Amino acid sequence: MPMIRCLVVDDEPLALHIVEDYISKVPFLQLVKSTTNPIEALTLVQQGDVDLVFLDVQMPELTGIQFLKIANGKAKVILTTAYPEYALEGYELDVVDYLLKPIAFDRFFKSVQKAQAIIQPSAKLIVIPEPVQQQQQPQNDFLSDFIFIKSEHKIQKVYLRDILFIEGLKDYISIFTPAERIITLQNMKKMEDALPERHFIRVHKSYIVSLNKIDSIERSRIWIGDKIIPVGDTYRDPFFKIIDGKNI
Repeated sequence: MPMIRCLVVDDEPLALHIVEDYISKVPFLQLVKSTTNPIEALTLVQQGDVDLVFLDVQMPELTGIQFLKIANGKAKVILTTAYPEYALEGYELDVVDYLLKPIAFDRFFKSVQKAQAIIQPSAKLIVIPEPVQQQQQPQNDFLSDFIFIKSEHKIQKVYLRDILFIEGLKDYISIFTPAERIITLQNMKKMEDALPERHFIRVHKSYIVSLNKIDSIERSRIWIGDKIIPVGDTYRDPFFKIIDGKNI
């Protein structure tokens, strides 16, 4: 299987170095070029020399959004920026993913796995090497982590700390927060993979719950507020193993 050829474009040298380092840790990625010059990068894309671009949004000569429009799909793109408000326009231009700075490696790796599934659909999943798995974000990062959800005709930002539970409905899922229910076209497996394991667990073919939001458990039933969620037979042992590990 050929390597995925990568290009990194950012006007901040430190940001370039971080992504370069992350690329070097992933076996199926090959760094072709990193540059602060978006015009040089665009030339490489138009020549067909790269498969995947890590692209900053805000650059002086040419913005990431302008770059996307000119490139016109000749390479897959993962946007990198400190400004979440650009996510909507990026998704409308069919980017693979949107990484918010500062970028953690585990989030980077999930993003490049998405890219690999598109660029190399027959490739086998490659796991993170063990030394990298041991790197964890501080626990309080959960308070500021969020995901973007396509709902109706908009992309909605949802903070992980607000999610009570998620319910699967065939090809749709419902995300329940204290304030609202968000319905999106998505499957449970993809949603499960996108959520941090230390905070969310699948307890039924139709339910994912936030461990932080569980009020009580009785036999094979979970209470979150006034909602009763069943624990499926397939998921019972892993769930109670985690719960037992948190018992005092």
